[in-house]
Amino acid sequence: MTSTTMTVAILGPGGVGGLIGALLARDGHRVICLAGEETAAVLRRDGLSVRSERYGDFATPVEADTVLREPADVTFVTVKQTSLAAALDRVPPQVVGDGVVIPLLNGIDHVAALRREYPAARVVAGTIRVEAARTSPGHITHTSPFNALDLAAPLDGIVSHLRRAGVDVNLRTDESAMLWDKLSFLAPFALLTTRHRAPVGVIRGERRSELLAVLDEITAVARAAGAPVTAESVLSFFDRVPATMKSSMQRDAENGRPIELDAIGGAVLRAAAAHGIDAPATARLVAELDSPAVAEPRP
Repeated sequence: MTSTTMTVAILGPGGVGGLIGALLARDGHRVICLAGEETAAVLRRDGLSVRSERYGDFATPVEADTVLREPADVTFVTVKQTSLAAALDRVPPQVVGDGVVIPLLNGIDHVAALRREYPAARVVAGTIRVEAARTSPGHITHTSPFNALDLAAPLDGIVSHLRRAGVDVNLRTDESAMLWDKLSFLAPFALLTTRHRAPVGVIRGERRSELLAVLDEITAVARAAGAPVTAESVLSFFDRVPATMKSSMQRDAENGRPIELDAIGGAVLRAAAAHGIDAPATARLVAELDSPAVAEPRP
């Protein structure tokens, strides 16, 4: 990596990966998107296009391939947990070399899985809070006013490039606390919006008592895991986000795609059991979403 540019690989150029890749490419970095042949062909021809009130509407050329064939300074892993195992074939461990691997997946368990696949010291845990969706290959819609990335390592050079490109980056010292900070909001957000097929505004209004019950359970688990979060602090964030905001799990359910139920709800319930914490409201949501009749997309 030079002082002015870096080579970036994006494994999974969907909403999150596509937005990060487009911002970095627009700022002059070399971006290689890794995807299936059909998507890669579209990206090679048309590049990435973004629609965003924050960043404006823009298009930028990128490279694309089905597999990483040369080292990158940083590889962002932005696929869904449900497709992670198969997607890792696109990033051979021997090609990663000294590059940094930053997973931005939902949940907790993926970090350990990636450290078994790649040099553990080069896998840096990260979380991101953003509402961005791929509307078609290469086309990204960013609808949240925020794009907040947390990283659990002092990656000064990479961080400066991300900030210059427009990403809000925060460095954390406690990896577990960082991951649970996100999951303490994401789990109730994803489970409730998906179960009730409603945006967050409906959940925090019409379903507020259920929201409070789930927040009490999940933040208790998060505190036991080392994150200094409270139900009140998470509720405050719920009350500030745009009322129309939907979770990625909800969007997946609406479109008939597999949902990350185990990575999100399952992770909470496993941690609750490990710490001896009862979580009946959360367990009920997970069980209902695991039912085909509940999880199937609306006609």
